[in-house]
Amino acid sequence: YPSEFLVQKITEDNQIPVHLHVSVSLQYVAGLKGSALVEFFHGNIAEVENEELRHLMWSSVLFYKTPNVEVMACVLLSTKAIYFLLDDSFVHADEHQSDFWNKENSECEDSSFHLSCCFVLKLNDLQSVNVGLFDQYFRITGHSADHIVTCLTRDSYNTHTFIQQLMAVLSLLARTPSPEPVDKDFYSEFGSKNTGKMENYELIHSSRVKFIYPNEEEIGDLAFLVAEKMDGLTNLPSLNILLYVLAFQVNHVEGSAQNTSSLQPKTLILTSSDLFLFDEDYISYPLPEFAKEPPKRDKYQLVDGRRIRDLDRVLMGYQTYPQALTFVFDDVQDQDLMQNLTLDHFAE
Repeated sequence: YPSEFLVQKITEDNQIPVHLHVSVSLQYVAGLKGSALVEFFHGNIAEVENEELRHLMWSSVLFYKTPNVEVMACVLLSTKAIYFLLDDSFVHADEHQSDFWNKENSECEDSSFHLSCCFVLKLNDLQSVNVGLFDQYFRITGHSADHIVTCLTRDSYNTHTFIQQLMAVLSLLARTPSPEPVDKDFYSEFGSKNTGKMENYELIHSSRVKFIYPNEEEIGDLAFLVAEKMDGLTNLPSLNILLYVLAFQVNHVEGSAQNTSSLQPKTLILTSSDLFLFDEDYISYPLPEFAKEPPKRDKYQLVDGRRIRDLDRVLMGYQTYPQALTFVFDDVQDQDLMQNLTLDHFAE
């Protein structure tokens, strides 16, 4: 029986982002309020009777085995596991996921019965959590390739809240204490003898789950990569990354009945002189311990880059969150002048 405050908080968080479309089954979940939501969790999702629902979050998720399929999920954190209630489209989007799904039930004709698949990651199987740059996303890693999931929150507040709740829940786990640490000298403590560079900042929780945060070198590596893409036109020391944000590029779909637009996930990077769009691999890096070979694609792949001095005007939509921005450049000869971006959030 959760407290009234917790029930109210979970109800407030139970809202699908307006720009993302989900299946009927997830729309049903998003319509639940208060105690009905808690009863739904215990009746349909929870695996043991005495686990408590502590946090709810809507987020796009990526799985390690299907890095190109981003799917909407309702993420439920309990005192025993993390549950990912997935959109139906995920199951049909990739044949590798057929083992997730009971095909006998997927052809159900009763319109009042909606089936959704749920991926479960037990807290006892959790090994590490990698937080992405500027808290735009985080990756949860278990003991195998099947147990690696990235949540693309595109929102530092949601990332921070989930991490705090996860740490609180992990503190309840009864695990054997870690062995006493061996005294290390300064160099072995703060540097790696193999690579010669500083490791990412790690926080080892009392439950022995690692929380890994990016260090300053990651920004430096990104700045170097951006400078490479600029063909050496800019002096690297003066190159500053002003903004890193996970966004969507809007591709207008012509000829469709609703005249709709499709959203393509992109990483937007703004420097003091240029605006870049990258395709980023959010799931494969850093490499998991069991990985036998590097990923098939680089972490960052340049899609488009324009000079700020060629920016003619910025058109802003009048709708509320998320904000749509159209950047119009005057340096393009044989392409569309309109670069449409729908951002989940943008600095004031």
